[in-house]
Amino acid sequence: MKIVFLDAATMGNVSFEPFEILGDFTRYESSTPAEAKERVEDVDVLLINKVLVNKELIDSAPNLKLICIAATGVNNIDVEYAASKGIPVRNVAGYSTDSVVQSTFMHMLSLVGGSPYFDESVKSGRYSRSGMFTDPNWNWWELAGKTIGIIGLGNIGRKVASIAEAFGMNVCYFSTSGTGHCKDYPCLPLEELLSKSDIVSIHAPLNARTENLIGKEQLAMMKPTAYLINMGRGAIVVEQDLAEAVDNGVIAGAGIDVFVTEPIPEDHPYLKMRHPERMRLAPHVAWASMEARQRLIGLMAENIKKGW
Repeated sequence: MKIVFLDAATMGNVSFEPFEILGDFTRYESSTPAEAKERVEDVDVLLINKVLVNKELIDSAPNLKLICIAATGVNNIDVEYAASKGIPVRNVAGYSTDSVVQSTFMHMLSLVGGSPYFDESVKSGRYSRSGMFTDPNWNWWELAGKTIGIIGLGNIGRKVASIAEAFGMNVCYFSTSGTGHCKDYPCLPLEELLSKSDIVSIHAPLNARTENLIGKEQLAMMKPTAYLINMGRGAIVVEQDLAEAVDNGVIAGAGIDVFVTEPIPEDHPYLKMRHPERMRLAPHVAWASMEARQRLIGLMAENIKKGW
């Protein structure tokens, strides 16, 4: 069985042994569309992350029997055409819950706790020169007693809620599907959630109901002391509106892991702000703890073992 991974660089320094023991495994760090067509000519199992798998690529692989994607979403694969050729497409789910939840609190604690300021205070020598045993010049806040409003209470959102409770926070949520099945926390209309929350944390998928869900009008409903965290998808937030809201003090700041265009363009509004210290930006890595990536490889290998 010939197995090819077309964009293995997206997985970082994980072990690919689970694939190696299943057959003749070849990995490429990345593949242009032209390279991809050449590399799938005699492949049985195609592994991809973000490579576009369209009709043209599928037709270039006459022996192709299975497509496995290193993600939950399959929007970069022509699933219907693959099905018409009798080629199953298998995704993975649930591998990154702990990773995303931890990243959520990493951003949250950095924003409310002011750790970049205090780190710089010591390393710059300002603390040494101050003559004072402490540095009281940056106000930081306890999470206890604050309200977190979670947009999207799926597996990740529920775990964020549970940990937030451990910090002593009050939890509410907005159901992007409109169902609101969870009775453990109050399900609020979006406007009410935004107005009462000290932290708004997004964990929703991108769809017609969530695209541009948070823009200028919604940001204006938030407290000027509140923070927005987006671990869902970039297009859920209108990026220009958020940059302006943070710069102008409409809200206190934001933690962002996802962007409309990835990688982020060099002229992006987030990179041209007057107050970059109010933002925490990460290059879409919330999903990618070492454990999550290795877990993902294992789940993909299990998908191969199922056969076709």
